[in-house]
Amino acid sequence: MGLLIHPAYFPNCLTMAALAQFQVTWEVCDNFQKQTFRNRCYIATDRGPLMLNIPIRHVGGSHGRQYYRDVRIDNTYNWQRQHWRSLETAYRSTPFFEYYEAELRPLFEKSFEYLLDLNFATIEVLCCLLELSLPGERTPAYQKDPDTLLDGRALIQAKGSEHYDLPTYPQVFQERHGFLSNLSTLDLLFNEGTAAKSYLHSLDLPWNA
Repeated sequence: MGLLIHPAYFPNCLTMAALAQFQVTWEVCDNFQKQTFRNRCYIATDRGPLMLNIPIRHVGGSHGRQYYRDVRIDNTYNWQRQHWRSLETAYRSTPFFEYYEAELRPLFEKSFEYLLDLNFATIEVLCCLLELSLPGERTPAYQKDPDTLLDGRALIQAKGSEHYDLPTYPQVFQERHGFLSNLSTLDLLFNEGTAAKSYLHSLDLPWNA
């Protein structure tokens, strides 16, 4: 059976493992929710985990709720430059940052209007680097309780995600902060390189039972 998940910004390891192990359908007909991985991801720095957050243009009044696919990015603030500098500072010394730098940098130089388009662009690049197929199936309508798909949409929730106890891998600044679990897949990629794909396939996911 296929798995239903949300497109996220540089998805974390659990989300990319789901993509690697299942036939994925993307949820694109839901409402946008704050404080989720729709517009943020976490990386490892010398000070511990750091959130990279994408500013969005909020609609007010009676139109406060909007569809995820309609959410526009607030590009009045140069968030892309900040995100790239943070990645460079955190991962320049890792074994594989320079190996993947050329493929990733353009994502921080191209302007995106819609958050969903940006997120799919980050997922497409990750799939390319990990040699994974990019799923193309998208939901035609929102279903609270999908009847033909396993429901993995809870993966988009940022709160509590740090409590997932995933297998360790060599991680930058690990001697200072211990292993930081379930960060953006960028962290796995910069530290593990081509071994990242095997790591994702090895993870035991709730829907494997």
